[in-house]
Amino acid sequence: MSEQKKRKKKSKEEIAKEFDLPERKSKIATIYKQDGQAYCLCRSSDSSRFMICCDACEEWYHGDCINVSEKEAKHIKHYYCQRCKEEDPSLQTVFRLVPAPGPIPLPEEKKPKKKKKETPIGGLSEKRCGSCDGCLAENCGNCEGCLGLTKNGRKQRCDMRICSNSSTRKKERAAIKAGGRNKKRKRSVTPEVFCNPALEGERQCYGPGCIMTARPQSKYCSDECGMKLATSRIYQVLPQRIQEWSLSPAVGEEQNKKALESIRMKQAIVRATLAELDNRHAELDLLVERAKRCTLDPNALENADLEDEMSMYCITCGHEIHSKTAIRHMEKCFNKYESQASFGSIFKTRIDGNSMFCDFYNPASKTYCKRLRVLCPEHCKDPKINDTDVCGCPLVRNVFELTGEFCRAPKKSCFKHYVWEKIRRAEIDLERVRQWLKMDELVEQERQIRQAMASRAGVLGLMLHSTYNHEIMEKLCSGKF
Repeated sequence: MSEQKKRKKKSKEEIAKEFDLPERKSKIATIYKQDGQAYCLCRSSDSSRFMICCDACEEWYHGDCINVSEKEAKHIKHYYCQRCKEEDPSLQTVFRLVPAPGPIPLPEEKKPKKKKKETPIGGLSEKRCGSCDGCLAENCGNCEGCLGLTKNGRKQRCDMRICSNSSTRKKERAAIKAGGRNKKRKRSVTPEVFCNPALEGERQCYGPGCIMTARPQSKYCSDECGMKLATSRIYQVLPQRIQEWSLSPAVGEEQNKKALESIRMKQAIVRATLAELDNRHAELDLLVERAKRCTLDPNALENADLEDEMSMYCITCGHEIHSKTAIRHMEKCFNKYESQASFGSIFKTRIDGNSMFCDFYNPASKTYCKRLRVLCPEHCKDPKINDTDVCGCPLVRNVFELTGEFCRAPKKSCFKHYVWEKIRRAEIDLERVRQWLKMDELVEQERQIRQAMASRAGVLGLMLHSTYNHEIMEKLCSGKF
């Protein structure tokens, strides 16, 4: 049983191998780089370039230092460095066998059959008309064609038998082919004029008080008369529509009013939350000021030393760390990786009263840093801690119950409450950002609802949309309203 327990127990190295994370690999690579381990003929610790290992001495060499490219290394089976070759001449670099590229058999492709030329009716060629003097003449027997002389390997035709209509026939064939291709009808540049039969003939202008003749295919003599008539109709119809709107309640209007009330309640809650966060920030400042005025307690760290010594693994780099210094190590790892990324904007933060954001201007990218000032490891450094500074963290009972006392251990050596002030300020600032984003969203919703309410009772909406209510119209006509 004891042997089985020993087998079940794993060493720390085996446990570390189980956490084979990409972050751990990158951390191991940086650790090797920081240790100053030298490689290659150049004796540098640079492992970012392509490297190849000697199979005899297991020494790593840069490819550009020994004139071996990454493409060539793919064909090497066993590599031996120059020093090993000098010590043992029997060692030689072995290359992999590469099969010689042979001819790739192509699939048999069926050659397209050539279309037979259709002979025209009458057995005559398309190049000859058969009715001119050249087509009906006989061979003269004296020219080069009749004597059998060839030109470019082709037999010539008699000079007397050349068709005189060959050029015109070529033009006719080209015109027929072009006409077959261009079957699509071209659209006319000028649009088709639509004539309304009801507006034909001479008629008087519809404008109020106008005695002129209307334009062809129009009701008005000019645009001004049309505008006058539209204005008079608006003045005639709009007051009645406005009166109808005020007497008949709209369902959409009631829903929008209820939505506005709920949005205003949410805005009030957000403002109360922001005021509470301001109070928490002021209380934190008072705690820090009280810690500065207190004296150190040399016996405060005695209970902390009695804790069980345990180890854990960093969630950022995967390195094994002691539980006592875990928070400090994780804070440094976070700052290291956070400083490698950038969070910038071309706009500077404009918030009255609080300047939570870093807003450091980068002239290269012309942007302002948008990290929180408390958490920005790149531009806002932590203040230096003296030996006489007190920790000042409020002590609690059962996690949440405040005891009224605070830690009086030296701030530099108190690992239990490491950067507690920074973490609390960051929590307050993050909650402020969330509440401001929520307030921005509520303001946008209120704007959309107000725009919908304004457009519903607009002049255009009242003129175009109306529901005829017979009861209201009867009351209006009888003069009860």
